[in-house]
Amino acid sequence: MERGGRRGGGMVGLLVLQALSEYGRLDRKPPVTAGLIAANTLIYLRPKFLDPILPTLNQVWFNPHLIVKLLIWLEQNKDLKRLILSALYHTGEPHLVYNMLSLLWKGIQLETAMGSVEFATMVAALLGMSQGITLLLAKFLLLFDYERAYYNEYAVGFSGVLFAMKVVLYSQSDSYTYVHGLMVPARYAAWAELVLIQMLVPGVSFLGHLGGILAGISYLYLRGARSGFNPCVKLMRGVTHLLCWPLRFLNSSGRVFGRGTLQGGETPGVWSCGACTYENPSLSSVCEMCGTQSNGDGFAPTSTSESISLEELRQRRVQRFGRW
Repeated sequence: MERGGRRGGGMVGLLVLQALSEYGRLDRKPPVTAGLIAANTLIYLRPKFLDPILPTLNQVWFNPHLIVKLLIWLEQNKDLKRLILSALYHTGEPHLVYNMLSLLWKGIQLETAMGSVEFATMVAALLGMSQGITLLLAKFLLLFDYERAYYNEYAVGFSGVLFAMKVVLYSQSDSYTYVHGLMVPARYAAWAELVLIQMLVPGVSFLGHLGGILAGISYLYLRGARSGFNPCVKLMRGVTHLLCWPLRFLNSSGRVFGRGTLQGGETPGVWSCGACTYENPSLSSVCEMCGTQSNGDGFAPTSTSESISLEELRQRRVQRFGRW
């Protein structure tokens, strides 16, 4: 999160080139990471077709005082977008590009390892948890008369989620990594960056970054406590299954997928050997795997299938292919 800034020039183009370069060398392109980068970038650029529907930066600043106030008087003020949308807004091109390059690197690794559905649910959980924890920390510090420093702070940016992602990424690592030129144990990299970035970069939100780290730790604890069960993942998979139904319907007209069939239990142009169950082209009268003769109507005789032994099947394969 950041508390101010000015627009630069030309850095978004460098971000696009870097993203295209990274994705170009990947065999599997992580779609959720690409979507998050695109969403953050489009919100910052505010093209004409989005400008009428996007709130302004002043309408989404993360401000604990305003958020708590609207939560208390919910009937009079339902402006809850500050709690979530503030993470998707950035104050300037350097702020945007730095966060999106960090998201590109972390997102590719996490999404490739976890899968897109689980990664998407994790990001959604980390976003809500990091914003919520930051809000609770600001409210808690009121007890120690820190109202001026944190409770009335205005902040935006995706960095709280990025700190949480870094905690998850390095949670099981025993290696070392560099943080602003300093080598530290990877599992403590988020804590080192919390301190160093506060010292080196003026205007960043300490509480927002701390909330992200605590969100990452909480996510790992909750995921472990639930023994891998994630209802959000099941919900996302159900939605994906529903959205893919038209494609499955179009593909259900007899096409072959691997060794399966999709119509009436039979695959057009293929007959199944009753001896070894190998599926052969209809033009072939002899099983390509074991040499069993077809009975002419697309299946090997049932009697052949029942009388052949495993040893005889093995011998047929050896004789046919000349090897074990």
